[in-house]
Amino acid sequence: MSTAPERKIGALIVDDEELARQVLRELLQTHPEIGVLAECPNGFEAVKAIAEHKPALMFLDVQMPKLSGFDVLELIEEDVAVIFVTAYDQYAMKAFEVHAVDYLLKPIGRERFEEALERAKKRIGEKMAPVQELVTAARPPQQYLERLVVRDGTRVTLIPAAKLDYVEAQDDYVALATQGAKHLKQQTIASVEACLDPARFVRIHRSYIVNFERVVRIEPYGKDSRLAILADGTRLPVSRTGYARLKALLDDRA
Repeated sequence: MSTAPERKIGALIVDDEELARQVLRELLQTHPEIGVLAECPNGFEAVKAIAEHKPALMFLDVQMPKLSGFDVLELIEEDVAVIFVTAYDQYAMKAFEVHAVDYLLKPIGRERFEEALERAKKRIGEKMAPVQELVTAARPPQQYLERLVVRDGTRVTLIPAAKLDYVEAQDDYVALATQGAKHLKQQTIASVEACLDPARFVRIHRSYIVNFERVVRIEPYGKDSRLAILADGTRLPVSRTGYARLKALLDDRA
């Protein structure tokens, strides 16, 4: 009586270097249980391929132009066992380990590859740690986001932090306001705040973070509250605590 063939583990290779993708392909040749579903030379193609193929495993380069590996993870909804392929510093490596993902430093060695693959295979099907926790932990101290990424269907929008006017909390989402448009992203306002430069962005209310450069004046509104008036005329509520933060930033710049 014959047994059914073992189901293959679908994998994705994401790296902007052709040589790196080739090395991974060759290392996987001795693992017939792994089936490469697609290879992606950039993050945009990776986001589309993940939605289309729903891989269980992904080899993901961290440092890629336009969309980084972290950006890709922020934009996907599926739980994927991730092996980072990177030349990242040791601070980030500790963060990867804490969050139960694995990594390979370039150039990739066979022994280390086998260890990472075995570890990732054991994790397939498990719930991944929240992506934002990983992104925050892996960022070196005092390094803040230079851009934010948002996905709407298959469309990916990159918002430079300098062009972000304000952030508004909307239940489990945030609305990122920039140049007269709003982009919804499933993320807490607290996690967004942690990623933005506090010398530029101020939490003025439990539901609002504002780009300090956009504020033209503060007006009284009621007994203990105020309004921040932005350059485009937008009016945002300012709590008592938020006003104290604004004043502190003003004093620092005086």
